[in-house]
Amino acid sequence: MRKKLLIIGGTGFIGYHLAKKCLLKNYSITSLSYNKPKKKRFLNKIKYLECDISKKDLLKKKLKDKFDYVVNLGGYVNHKEKIKTYNAHYIGCKNLADIFLKKKINSFIQIGSCVEYGFNKSPQKENTITKVNDIKSTYGQAKLLATNYLINLYKEKKFPCKILRFYMVYGPKQDANRLIPTTIKSCLLDKKFPCSSGNQLRDFLYIDDAVSAIIKCLENSNLNGKIFNFGSGVPYKVKGIIELIKNKISLGKPIYGKIKLRKDEIKILYPNISEAKKKLNWKPTVSIKDGINLTINNFNKDIK
Repeated sequence: MRKKLLIIGGTGFIGYHLAKKCLLKNYSITSLSYNKPKKKRFLNKIKYLECDISKKDLLKKKLKDKFDYVVNLGGYVNHKEKIKTYNAHYIGCKNLADIFLKKKINSFIQIGSCVEYGFNKSPQKENTITKVNDIKSTYGQAKLLATNYLINLYKEKKFPCKILRFYMVYGPKQDANRLIPTTIKSCLLDKKFPCSSGNQLRDFLYIDDAVSAIIKCLENSNLNGKIFNFGSGVPYKVKGIIELIKNKISLGKPIYGKIKLRKDEIKILYPNISEAKKKLNWKPTVSIKDGINLTINNFNKDIK
């Protein structure tokens, strides 16, 4: 019998790639998102539902089917729309957990965030304790509140959840407003484009490695209530990534220092990934150079 998978946010960048891979593994897939999928991310053989996950009564009506697995990739990030961001990442997650606690699923995978560590020193480990009030962004606070809620639900009622904290995921079909696709587009057009100083240190994870991490966690029933970091294991300066893209394309004119960093922006952000390697037998396989090349090669047909 086919395993039934619900992907919250299945129309998004990571959700699309996860759904595509899971179709090859013969999962029966339903996607529930706020909006319909963009043409570039539409997949046949997937049931698409639309709902705001922060609206619990509407959500219950949409989720009448039985599912074996749930992956919560749902969310909204706009640093100016704090209430909407909070509702999407905390209230939405809480609603989903409350609903599926009663439905007896095999696994609930929450996609958390590296910003849950706040300003704690990198490389960050999963056992790092962070207080919600120590995090400056609404997005980070909401993500940590969601994690805390799920961990408590596991401790009290054995809710089968895992929290995956991804660092900077990138690859084909990513939204054009993100760092790497924005840089690729500007370089291909040989434009001048504003950048920050580029001195921030970040860990970039290729999409295929992120998807393999989710599937590893889906199919492992022995590590419920755990948090795992996922990154490449190698931090890079943002400026180095921009220069790598510029040199590969041989075009583009980045202007560094034009964009000021947000007050809540974390300057150095990269993980310790030893737990995922040891307990999940997972490791990243795509280097930053290869990942950038793959993304550039797919850019024209994938990003509009």
